[in-house]
Amino acid sequence: MSNKYWISLTGVVLLVLGILILRPVPIPNEKDCEVVSGTVIQIEEQGVKDIVFTIAGKKKTFYVNRGLERGLKLDKLRSELMNKEITIKYPRYWTPLGNSSKHISKIELSGRTIFTEID
Repeated sequence: MSNKYWISLTGVVLLVLGILILRPVPIPNEKDCEVVSGTVIQIEEQGVKDIVFTIAGKKKTFYVNRGLERGLKLDKLRSELMNKEITIKYPRYWTPLGNSSKHISKIELSGRTIFTEID
């Protein structure tokens, strides 16, 4: 096969990967969310004003995208949620970059909504 074929094929593959990587995280219906519950052991700012939650015994972290721009306050979240069991709901979403951190759609504490982007 010619070099033009391989160059074209490489371009198409890179374009598809770029689209998969850069597409926005979907805002799901609540019934379509994955659910995880656990004790909060760390809350910190990372990235661009993201709020990242670490849950005891979970390999993944969970984040509220631009949470600080959305009115959430680190100090308040820490005082309210540290060492407490919360429920996190997040969309089923695949990306070629990996799944070590999950986008949070909803946070609940004892049945009370702390944060949601679900209508």
